[in-house]
Amino acid sequence: MASKKQVAANRANAQRSTGPRTPEGKAVVRLNAVSHGILSEANMLPDEDPERFNAFSEAMRDHLAPANELEALLADRIVSNVWRLRRLLQAEDWAQWQLGFLSLKYGETEKDRENFAGYAYMREESPQVFTTFNRYEAMLERGLFRALHELQRLQAARSGQDVPPPAAVDLHVHGGE
Repeated sequence: MASKKQVAANRANAQRSTGPRTPEGKAVVRLNAVSHGILSEANMLPDEDPERFNAFSEAMRDHLAPANELEALLADRIVSNVWRLRRLLQAEDWAQWQLGFLSLKYGETEKDRENFAGYAYMREESPQVFTTFNRYEAMLERGLFRALHELQRLQAARSGQDVPPPAAVDLHVHGGE
């Protein structure tokens, strides 16, 4: 437990260190916590090509053909989720490469890693990053398909098709009964 003197010193130090105050300083530190950008608020990260994103976004919107603001919102969600899924796959590839590189560096041979991706996942000491990536992938895919299915429902209803409401599933799990 901290003494009163330590607590007072900590409070005094905290008053002097309140983070960046200028717009330039804030711009420098705003991405300090970004490790892969999968859950980033922004669609674009600083190292991504805006022209590539814009071309992708335009092609997707042309294909999805939103006709009103609600459909455009769903199309934007679809674009965002697909872009993030691509980013996730790149981050996953990088993590697998890192794991493979480190295993080679510490004595394993190329022959030991014939199925590199599978090996990276199966290693007992592999980082939990793959579990996290799998969770992110499932989350992004759920969002992608939820938005896609709702867009398809709205477009079908707009074209005069009889569209049933989305199915609701009530799931009860009973242990040992």
